[in-house]
Amino acid sequence: MVKALIQKMQEFDYTLDYRSIDFRAEPERYRIGKGEQGVLLVQPYKDELLPLWRFKTPDIAEKSSKALYKKFLAYLKEDDFVGADMARKFLQMGWTRARRYANHRGGRKYDPASGKILPRDIDPVKAASAAIFFRVYVRARNHAKYKRLREKHLAETG
Repeated sequence: MVKALIQKMQEFDYTLDYRSIDFRAEPERYRIGKGEQGVLLVQPYKDELLPLWRFKTPDIAEKSSKALYKKFLAYLKEDDFVGADMARKFLQMGWTRARRYANHRGGRKYDPASGKILPRDIDPVKAASAAIFFRVYVRARNHAKYKRLREKHLAETG
């Protein structure tokens, strides 16, 4: 019962008109979702974080992950859970997208014609970028204040 309630609270609501909602002004409307759900929808955070998100090379990934983590900490300082969660999602997306390009140089995992998984063609540069993002993502995910604010948000939005 409790697990089902928590799952319901975490479901990301794709039916909302995301272009018209300011989640900084209405954080109670935000649902965490799974993984990176909503990362490119939730405003004003998307516009604040997307310009910082890059992973082409390890140097770029290092700068990007540091900038995103700095924003993550700034949101935490303001007790802005939604902003912190969105920064966490961008860090996670840096890891997963860099990993996708590390495994498949063109970024395509599936053959468009057959739908079959394409063979891996490992790119060590993107793999290094993914490792950088993963390290920072885990630090954000495990941050004590982030975890407290997450629990508070879940309790208040149920």
